[in-house]
Amino acid sequence: MATVITMPRLSDTMEEGTVASWLKNVGDTVAEGDILAEIETDKATMEFESFHEGTLLHIGIQEGETANVDALLAIIGEEGEDISSLLNTDGSAKDKNDSNENESSESSDEATEDSDTSNDDKTSNSLPDGVTIITMPRLSDTMEEGTVATWLKKEGDAVEEGDILAEIETDKATMEFESFHTGTLLKIGIHEGETAKVDALLAIIGPEGTDVSGISGNTPAKKEAPKKTETPVKKEEPKKQEVKSTPSTKIASKPNSDQRIFASPLAKKMAEDKGISLNQVQGTGENGRIVKSDIENYQPSAGGAQAYTPVGVESFEEVKNSQMRKTIAKRLGESKFSAPHYYLTIELDMDSAITSRAAINSDPDVKISYNDMIVKACAMALRKHPQVNSQWTDGVTKIANHIHVGVAVAVDEGLLVPVLKFADQMTFSQIGANVKELAGKARNKKITPAEMEGSTFTVSNLGMFGIKEFTSIINAPNSAILSVGAIIQKPVVKNGALAVGNIMTVTLACDHRTVDGATGAKFLQTLRNYIENPVTMFV
Repeated sequence: MATVITMPRLSDTMEEGTVASWLKNVGDTVAEGDILAEIETDKATMEFESFHEGTLLHIGIQEGETANVDALLAIIGEEGEDISSLLNTDGSAKDKNDSNENESSESSDEATEDSDTSNDDKTSNSLPDGVTIITMPRLSDTMEEGTVATWLKKEGDAVEEGDILAEIETDKATMEFESFHTGTLLKIGIHEGETAKVDALLAIIGPEGTDVSGISGNTPAKKEAPKKTETPVKKEEPKKQEVKSTPSTKIASKPNSDQRIFASPLAKKMAEDKGISLNQVQGTGENGRIVKSDIENYQPSAGGAQAYTPVGVESFEEVKNSQMRKTIAKRLGESKFSAPHYYLTIELDMDSAITSRAAINSDPDVKISYNDMIVKACAMALRKHPQVNSQWTDGVTKIANHIHVGVAVAVDEGLLVPVLKFADQMTFSQIGANVKELAGKARNKKITPAEMEGSTFTVSNLGMFGIKEFTSIINAPNSAILSVGAIIQKPVVKNGALAVGNIMTVTLACDHRTVDGATGAKFLQTLRNYIENPVTMFV
């Protein structure tokens, strides 16, 4: 006989649910324990497990649809079974006979009166601030009462949203019950091994130290009027479950055959599909619970030895954001999300630059770096391509006639950009001396705001850290920034023959509002001519 599955009440306050996704299709074979669907409650998205075997004959609530608790969710039965008698024309489940309908109606009236009385009582006994009553949830579509198999928290324990509070035996299976509240477990209303009706007081959670002695196990919880039975539902004998006490500490070793195995329904299904014995899997969830990732990451050990899964403590260290870090974050965010960035990358042959630098540094009184040569080449290229030396405003594009190159400097709290004013008029040595002085001031927190203002273009060099290639965020209000990588030896073709070349990769980030692709490309061509022929920068 076909079985009607209704929308379950998966949390103590759930009144309706949304089907996030179906993991089975109409016509699929369903085994007991299979995950039928993922259901969004008012608290979380949870997997809904089938307690029946057969074929999925009908889906009553499609993905994305929302329905009240007890609405027709699905029908499971024998393949090819006629279920038309169970459905109305709109796809909902038909009611039982008139007598049942009348009985249900009378019961509903009585329940409504009881509910009103209960609500009045609850109003007169208002709960202390922050205190929440947790009631016995209805974890299956036919559950009327539940037995607490194990408490994983004890009175006085701190509880976080998402913690497993207890294992509850329904009429179908033993299921983990998750907390949807944060606070302290102030009271346990149903102890291990005890059985109580759905909606009975299960626990009380609230602020630590709150007096809940006046809230008894008979505190009225919200009562629901009995719903109309939707179709003849297949009855199953409740399965007897052996109640075992489980410590609330995290399991540090793999379960053996005598230990109770804690695993999510999805993890059980995945393990079955992959032929993995849960006895050999180390659970990393709360209280050693085996979760999806444990099955995905499981590696059988060689020779039958137990595989090792590290167990540690997750923690964070909070570092207060400095004003400098806040300013950097704000400005970079504004630049990245307002300026349409695009990137152009080229490789530079550094053989001539290496030779020229060695010749210049042969003078004991002169020492220049490759960065000095890059800054000089950029400044001279900007003179030939003024569109790159620009700023965007809503009304006009401002093209700077002066060339002020910013040089990014890493400091302990972030990144500062000292500015070389009129860099195109400086020699290699003057650029090097100014960069050294300004960088020292920046690292010693002695640099002035005036020394970091007015840039029209920026250079960021990570080559000294061995970074081959990277991209940068434009330093607003500039229109471009050059990212400079390390010099790498690699095979190149020179004069038709394979040789070892010294290559530097540079990437130009441009603001597409002011710098077109062709303009950026021409700028890089000019930059390449200067770097690959350093003597031209002396002309």
